[in-house]
Amino acid sequence: MKKDSKVQYPIPIREWSEDDRPREKLLKYGEHALSNAELLAILIRTGTPGRSAVDIGRELLHRFKSLRAMSSVDISEFRKINGLKNAKIAQIKAAIELGRRMQSEEKTLADPIRHSSDVANLLMPLMRDLKKERFVLLLLDGRNAVSDTIDIDYGTVDRANPYIRDIIQTAIRHNAPSIIVAHNHPSGATTPSENDKAFTRSLMMAAKATGISFFDHIIIGNDSYFSFADKGFIGEYETKAIREL
Repeated sequence: MKKDSKVQYPIPIREWSEDDRPREKLLKYGEHALSNAELLAILIRTGTPGRSAVDIGRELLHRFKSLRAMSSVDISEFRKINGLKNAKIAQIKAAIELGRRMQSEEKTLADPIRHSSDVANLLMPLMRDLKKERFVLLLLDGRNAVSDTIDIDYGTVDRANPYIRDIIQTAIRHNAPSIIVAHNHPSGATTPSENDKAFTRSLMMAAKATGISFFDHIIIGNDSYFSFADKGFIGEYETKAIREL
């Protein structure tokens, strides 16, 4: 049976018609005219004998199912694909991370935070697909708008190990009157662990002792989140902290 050249792409991309070459097609018609495989091919740049960069892009999508899923795939899995070496893998991972950060930038909060969902929407694109726990500190200004987001810890697959002293010192150093903390659960579940609860209680005590307002601790899961404030824990811990000071 004769092979379908449109599927197998035995001819190098440089020998395709100009309208079919991904890079030229993008410049002529715009990036929206390209398929995901063609966009990946621009990053991959070159194929292997008998396989074009578009073929490799298609294999990536077939193996990992989606661009979002690709963002959380370990680099060792990319190396299993023929034609992908470190430089190409780095380009793909960098491009996907830029896309994820762009999503977060679009949700940057210029207005005061009014609800836990404001914070969750900001952090979800950055943290929901991570395979290790990432712990971040959000510094708020006098209007309760986010002035900065700072990584406090990046832990193992099981849990991060944020240091309360570092959090408080960072807030003081930046003259932040209020803070929110957040971390992700790589499992995708958002139920707080006993360690999460104990940490939140301790952070509330430390914040109260230094005059910093601690508004919330948010756990990011798979398109869902848990807010200690929404569930009443922050109010409960604050009351206990006042009693014990």
